[in-house]
Amino acid sequence: MNTSLLQLERIEHNNQKRIKVVFDYNNKINNILRQIKGAAWSKNLNSWHIPDNENSIEFLRINFPDSEWIQNDNENKLKQDQSSDQKLLVVRETKGRIKLIFKYNKELIILLKTIPYYYYDVQNKWWTLPDTENIRKKLLEFCDFYKWEYEEQDIVKDKIKTPRQKLFDVPNYRNVPEKFIEKLEILRYSPNTIKTYTDLFKEFINYHHTRKIEELTENEIIAYMRYLVNERGVSSSYQNQAINAIKFYYEKVLGGNRKFYHIDRPKKEKILPNVLSQEEIIRILQSPENLKHKTMLWLAYSAGLRVSELLELKPADIDSDRMQIHIRSAKGKKDRFTILSTKVLEMLKLYYKQYRPKDYLFEGVNGGQYSSRSIQQVLKVACKKAEIKKEVSMHTLRHSFATHLLENGTDLRYIQSLLGHSSSKTTEIYTHITTKGFEKIKSPLDNLSV
Repeated sequence: MNTSLLQLERIEHNNQKRIKVVFDYNNKINNILRQIKGAAWSKNLNSWHIPDNENSIEFLRINFPDSEWIQNDNENKLKQDQSSDQKLLVVRETKGRIKLIFKYNKELIILLKTIPYYYYDVQNKWWTLPDTENIRKKLLEFCDFYKWEYEEQDIVKDKIKTPRQKLFDVPNYRNVPEKFIEKLEILRYSPNTIKTYTDLFKEFINYHHTRKIEELTENEIIAYMRYLVNERGVSSSYQNQAINAIKFYYEKVLGGNRKFYHIDRPKKEKILPNVLSQEEIIRILQSPENLKHKTMLWLAYSAGLRVSELLELKPADIDSDRMQIHIRSAKGKKDRFTILSTKVLEMLKLYYKQYRPKDYLFEGVNGGQYSSRSIQQVLKVACKKAEIKKEVSMHTLRHSFATHLLENGTDLRYIQSLLGHSSSKTTEIYTHITTKGFEKIKSPLDNLSV
């Protein structure tokens, strides 16, 4: 059933908390809504409204998975008040359960008590739940709604990784100097890089919270790097970014000479990215019923876009005459052109006619740029409906685009240009991913008389 026009809004009606359900007349949807206990039609609202409770929301999730929530001003204020820099840390244990670590929150506890087999550890002050995809989805939706930070971790060496220090973890917690952010902006670093460097440098200066920033020594920088590896258990990529953020401050902001800190910079692990088969891509792209969701996934895969590039697109960036897409100020502050699929162009015409975007090609319910977290959630739901078992992110669509081009005979130099890679070595990783021709190779074991 097409639920692309179903919109949900939390309201107060006759002193009761209700969910207003808005859609163009559809008798099938009317009949489904009548199955909800307490559902009613209001002449004043000119719409259906249902009880705002867990049963109703679960019913909507199952029957109308692509519905869009409308956020009113009171709801936004509530979420801002609830947020308060809250974070939910979900630690996946080896015994099929997840451990939840968070500051006390009444709404989250109410939700947890509706989940079967929950347990509260009084001594350690954490909750545990069965580790299922459905439960983790509920937790993610809670965090999205209240604007919490959501993070998942796996247990390493039978202990929890030390989480990043937060405002109340250390005395004299401090933010990065204003001149650090100003220098990043002057040098025209991207918003994503500015946020990454700011977070990384903030963690560094609060690790040494008793010392003046300008007086930190080389040995203290090295000690912090050991902390990241041994206690935080961060990846090589994370450690490299932390080094770059620290070097940026002492070299670019303070204006000193380029300095080598004698830090053993880690080699980046050569981990091959996940790639979907063409059959899996078909199943994913056919899953969404919402036209906006479907168009975003089709466009991302068809042009090999990074998620930031997809969300930054403006209507004018679609060149239907030359069948190209103009990617502006992409990674490395470079513009480029990539291909526009004929199938996607037809879908874009339908999408534009229905949604009439103003500033960005893809906008949220209340206007403005569509959020990265929302499109990742759209993909997650699509993968679940398509019964994809692999770990999939929006970047997986980009990897799959490049691999499928290579398997179809496209020259590596063209793929490099379409992806916007500065170095051909980055693009060459796809030669290690493709399995084309594997079916012609015979294992040497098959030639043995065993």
